[in-house]
Amino acid sequence: MSKTITLMKRELAGYFATPVAYVFLVIFLLLSGILTFYVGNFYENGQADLQAMFAFQPWLYLFLIPAISMRLWAEERKSGTIELLMTLPVSLGQAVLAKFIAAWLFAGIALALTFPFWITVNFLGSPDNGVILASYLGSFLMAGGFLAIGSCVSASTKNQVIAFVIGVAISFMFVMAGYPAVLNFIKAIPGSGQTLVDAVSSLSFLTHFYAITTGVIDVRDLVYFGSLIGCFLFANAALVELKKAD
Repeated sequence: MSKTITLMKRELAGYFATPVAYVFLVIFLLLSGILTFYVGNFYENGQADLQAMFAFQPWLYLFLIPAISMRLWAEERKSGTIELLMTLPVSLGQAVLAKFIAAWLFAGIALALTFPFWITVNFLGSPDNGVILASYLGSFLMAGGFLAIGSCVSASTKNQVIAFVIGVAISFMFVMAGYPAVLNFIKAIPGSGQTLVDAVSSLSFLTHFYAITTGVIDVRDLVYFGSLIGCFLFANAALVELKKAD
């Protein structure tokens, strides 16, 4: 475990070694503020909460999180440093986990920097802080899901742009699976029943994330995100093993 932590620290420090990390944080915070207080009609609604911020986050993550994950393995393979990484005294599983945790912590830092928004709504009114705290947890878990998908895709190619596009496409399917228009379309298919609709809905980030943002932390939602992350990290390791000779 100490080897994983050491590699994770190195990977996390690497994010802040270039201006890219700071540009990402500024863009994330700027877009979060605009979507929360302006696009989300925060002032017009006259209600002190962060519902608007969390409502837009799946769509914000859809494009910003793959921008983090696209470099995780694609850059290693393109530069040839993956061979050096594999010679370090860490297992493949430890390397995959360390890279993922570092990226997840970076996303968590970006999310934590929205804390002034929380202070603002408490200054303006009396929001349900339990719901906001649960929403932050759900947002962090959802970011992990997006990152696991992006990391897996990054392991399949040397091209970061391709990793970004495919990562967005796959993540988009996981988001849209719970979108009302998609579920209504499935309902309209002859022979499809409620079981199929529920099955498709259960695959969506929206279904589980929005359930958590109500303030109810259901074990099924935690299991969903945990299982999703675990499955894609396993596939990530398998792809690295398969393509390390390329």
